[in-house]
Amino acid sequence: MGGTTLNKPIVGMATTGGGGYWEVASDGGIFSFGNAQYYGSMGGTTLNKPIVGIAATPDGLGYWLVASDGGIFAFGDAQFYGSMGGRSLNAVIVGIAASPDGLGYWLVASDGGIFAFGDAQFYGSMGDKPLNQPILGIASDKTGSGYWEVAADGGIFSFGDARFYGSMGGRPLNKPIVGLMSTFDGGGYWEMATDGGIFAFGDALFEGSMGGIPLNSPIVGGSST
Repeated sequence: MGGTTLNKPIVGMATTGGGGYWEVASDGGIFSFGNAQYYGSMGGTTLNKPIVGIAATPDGLGYWLVASDGGIFAFGDAQFYGSMGGRSLNAVIVGIAASPDGLGYWLVASDGGIFAFGDAQFYGSMGDKPLNQPILGIASDKTGSGYWEVAADGGIFSFGDARFYGSMGGRPLNKPIVGLMSTFDGGGYWEMATDGGIFAFGDALFEGSMGGIPLNSPIVGGSST
């Protein structure tokens, strides 16, 4: 999308699992690349609140968009299992993660609150607990029986059977963390900063990053192959 005119900034990314990916803008516009198919979008539709994230179904044939008020919009083979749209929230929604079988999803708020839908189960959260920095993202483990939350300072909070493999919490960062990606086997994860810096933990391998390389705009999302 480099050099392409956008109505609104890109706020998230999801992959088909290999061979393609989608980018989503804050107005709900979807941009497909590689073998990722376009299944619809909220672009051009009036939204109560901006879109803040995207999650793909396991077969790569659909996706969910989530807005900051917790509204969910499902496309392709992604099914709607409920949302926080129209409900009172203590803090804005900042991310979404799909359950491994694609039959549910979790939403995470900036205060660490977790909202589970479909077959996604609640395993705990940082809601109502003191945080040094707001939560910016969520990732599920391979079993669907746990998840991680990541804060802007790189702190990691593990729930269910998701294990803690380390974090950037308490370490100096050039720029804040904006996203979290888990490995396929759930044995590790990557943290991603707005300057493109990548921090790998567990069995997640460091394959390079944009850290230290000039960027026209900050990084806002990523996804593992």
